Amino acid sequence: MLDKEFKYYLDNQGELLKKYNNRFIVIVGDKVVGDYDSYEQALFQSVGTYELGTFLIQECTEGEDAYTQTFHSRVVFA
Repeated sequence: MLDKEFKYYLDNQGELLKKYNNRFIVIVGDKVVGDYDSYEQALFQSVGTYELGTFLIQECTEGEDAYTQTFHSRVVFA
């Protein structure tokens, strides 16, 4: 699931930083198809063109912190 896109980002992070530093990039396969100021902009623009689950939105910053995400849910288990 989006392994190819994430591998592309990791393999090309240095070059991508030169062009897209501090931007949110949209990757499909092994190609950057868009760059945006925010995650929300990237998502809004991408869902109109690509099916969910077929593109990766990645914050383009130096180091590993950008691709470590935590997701929170409001679900409570009793």
